[in-house]
Amino acid sequence: MQRIVGFFGDVGREMRKVSWPKRKELTNYTITVITTVVFFSIFFAVIDLGISKLIRLILE
Repeated sequence: MQRIVGFFGDVGREMRKVSWPKRKELTNYTITVITTVVFFSIFFAVIDLGISKLIRLILE
């Protein structure tokens, strides 16, 4: 039990050392991630659609 308490005490001390991003930085990072995910989702959907049509064209 002593080791568990010590572990969580260490975690608390390390968390106080973390440099947390400011609100503006976090907003910018979030927008960047969402934009990237949307872009790649659309990109791979278009690629998938193109490959599907190509395979259908070859098999017909």
